[in-house]
Amino acid sequence: MSRPPKPTCKTINWQAYNQALRQRGSLTVWFDPEMQWDAVPSGRRG
Repeated sequence: MSRPPKPTCKTINWQAYNQALRQRGSLTVWFDPEMQWDAVPSGRRG
């Protein structure tokens, strides 16, 4: 099994990175209470 590739960029300026995330705005996720929450069993792990 091969290893995943190393990231090509590394965040150095965390203050600017966090500020950019805040400027993007909020992410709202809506959940439907009627939806099926459990996956159909496939017989495989994971």
